[in-house]
Amino acid sequence: MTLYFAEGSTTTALTDQQLREALTACFEQLGQRRRVLALPPDFTRFNSRGGLLTCMTYDYFGDRLVDVMPALGTHVPMPPWQLEKMFPGLPTSLIRPHRWREDVVTIGHVPADYVTEVTDGIWTKPWPAQLNKLIWEGGHDLILSIGQVVPHEVIGMANYNKNIFVGTGGSQGINESHFIGAAYGMERMMGRADTPLRRILNYAQDHFCRHLPLVYVLTVVGSDGAGGLVTRGLFVGDDQECFERAAELSVQVNFTVVEEPFRKVVVYLDPEEFHSTWLGNKSIYRTRMAIDDGGELIVLAPAVQTFGEDQQIDRLIRKYGYRTTPEIMQFMQENEDLQQNLSAAAHLIHGSSENRFRITYCPGQLDRSEIEGVGYQYGDLQEMLRRYDPERLTDGWNTMDDGQRIYYISNPALGLWAHASRL
Repeated sequence: MTLYFAEGSTTTALTDQQLREALTACFEQLGQRRRVLALPPDFTRFNSRGGLLTCMTYDYFGDRLVDVMPALGTHVPMPPWQLEKMFPGLPTSLIRPHRWREDVVTIGHVPADYVTEVTDGIWTKPWPAQLNKLIWEGGHDLILSIGQVVPHEVIGMANYNKNIFVGTGGSQGINESHFIGAAYGMERMMGRADTPLRRILNYAQDHFCRHLPLVYVLTVVGSDGAGGLVTRGLFVGDDQECFERAAELSVQVNFTVVEEPFRKVVVYLDPEEFHSTWLGNKSIYRTRMAIDDGGELIVLAPAVQTFGEDQQIDRLIRKYGYRTTPEIMQFMQENEDLQQNLSAAAHLIHGSSENRFRITYCPGQLDRSEIEGVGYQYGDLQEMLRRYDPERLTDGWNTMDDGQRIYYISNPALGLWAHASRL
């Protein structure tokens, strides 16, 4: 097991050239490789630097990079404009879609007794380790899993082997993993590298994937303090140390502990990145530990036009809504459609305030009846944009003209916010 590169701190600012030099040095350490597969994130992780690193990988390997499969998970495939923006210069002939319901193979099961133990009895079934069959059967001599480590609602910290077993996983494994995370509790996991689901994925990797030539390329990306982003760390390796080093830095870079809980927090969802509440509810996941009881979250969502990324999941969200955990659990017991789609049930739990604070959604392309139908309060987007103008607000605390004090977040995907009372 090898850590090929590890550099990063809260003040590090790696340039594109430094990233290229580091990646080149790692590839030279790996030796001759003739059939390379890259597994970058999709467009929902545009700020990860994953696209840039994938293009650098192509620059180095050329025609030895034979397949590039964005780790979509359950997200929709990337349209041409997203591929062009995220992977400029990469031949589109290399792109392979991940069809999470069809193109997968189950490579083993994490035993039920182990799953029961690490989840404190919340889930008592064996967990199916599933991969896209291109990873398992493609005959590659190097598989590069590329992405960003950042606090995450399902597993605590995103990436590492989550990119494999969820990003390129199958419907059953994804569904059960999401539900395990939701049932165990977001607030018990977010910002932590060692969680029940992570232990399950580690078991699967250690027992079923040792023969795969997996190497992880992990970034830590943070704010530069002036409205931009900077790469604070790069970690390349083939074992858990690589992830743990990145996660340790990400907590320092991406985790904001606020001095007082939010009475009102306004979150902006970039139109290029967020088109659904499935993605846009990062605004809820990443701020909930900082919101005061009785507080309000206002979500400015100019491009949100649907609930689910998938038609089936969209239908389930519309049917059941973002209700409290006990309500969703009751719906599950009574309805086979939720039992058969645990990731949707998990998402409904994740997107609920549990009646602890108000959620006002201001979508550009969903109407009042749709928003109120899933349990949120509706806000008129244009009115809210006039009141809370993203061009005038700065990340952090802002005092409005009427004296109102709010907390503003321009991109919820980049971090996690919490008050000390909820840690």
